[in-house]
Amino acid sequence: MSPSPPPTTSRSSATEGALSVWDTSSDKDRILEQIKYIPISFKQSTSLQHRPRVILVSNSPESWGKKRGNVSFMEDECLVQNCVLVGGEYKKKVDVVIFHTSLADIDDYATNIDEDTVKILFVLESPYVSDNYSKNEGYINWTATYRRDSTIVAPYEKFDLFPNSSQVVNLKKHYPKNFASGKTKMAAIFISNCRGANRRMDIVQELQKYITVDVYGQCGNLECPRTSSEECFKLLNEDYKFYLAFENANCRDYITEKFFVNGLRNDVIPVVMGAHPDDYRKVSPPHSYIHVEDFPTIRALAEYMKELDQNDNKYNEYFQWKGTGSFIDTKFFCRICSLVNDDNKPRLVVDNLEEWWHSKDVCRPGPWLVTH
Repeated sequence: MSPSPPPTTSRSSATEGALSVWDTSSDKDRILEQIKYIPISFKQSTSLQHRPRVILVSNSPESWGKKRGNVSFMEDECLVQNCVLVGGEYKKKVDVVIFHTSLADIDDYATNIDEDTVKILFVLESPYVSDNYSKNEGYINWTATYRRDSTIVAPYEKFDLFPNSSQVVNLKKHYPKNFASGKTKMAAIFISNCRGANRRMDIVQELQKYITVDVYGQCGNLECPRTSSEECFKLLNEDYKFYLAFENANCRDYITEKFFVNGLRNDVIPVVMGAHPDDYRKVSPPHSYIHVEDFPTIRALAEYMKELDQNDNKYNEYFQWKGTGSFIDTKFFCRICSLVNDDNKPRLVVDNLEEWWHSKDVCRPGPWLVTH
């Protein structure tokens, strides 16, 4: 069962043409819609009427990798650029305030916020390690998380297919690269949190009964320092056929850099565990990974990995997606700037933030129990 959209109330209506960028119940990819969105009210106003919208980010813009003022909106080539970023030292009224994970610092920004200020909660961690938001019901207006039913969907990465990608695949089949060539090791995992909520180390240890899995980090006996990711990725690309992209929690839509960066951006097949299998299908290149729960047992998974290890043709089928698309900038702050400039935007209020974020349907301590 998919999580429900955030329980919001709307105090006014968006214009009909802009509904798609606000509809959290739709399965349509609102990231692309929001990137392209220029509000009608903004188009119809003159440049003199474009009052800069002030966006306050918790801590500082620099802590988000952004520059103060209007600079980042111009550098990111936002379609709507009349926004400025400020930090906590800014004491005037703001149009948007973004809280990063915690709402404990609400009082710090009390002088900046009024009823018309859009209050956004930004969360990238799983519900298992997030705050309890029961004291903040009816306060937040927009959610910004990796969840697909957030107001601003903020995934760790986003892959977008090129037009006519099937033709690209067919062309690639005539000029194949053997991604198995020269690789002598089976699987690796980089892991330092040995107590994941989903007991992922139990799965690793079960796999080790049937295949060799090298464990790098504090949970194993091999080292690959985080400060030297290039060396770690070179190791993956040259030596290993599989990378275990195991998240630390099984939660809906919770798919991190372990899959996108460590896995897909390297020449290994990611073996994934974390989000529901349906969630991976929605955001992944076709036939690019193996989900643990596609197999009845861990032994069956290991046997399939051994089968691919012995068959270069079948192994290489998992790389046919390469060249059919690209990882794109989701333009997080551009999208916020566009939406806050919509004079017809709905006045959203998240009625039950805690229930939405920590609902019993959102996470599982163990498998999703997928039926086939």
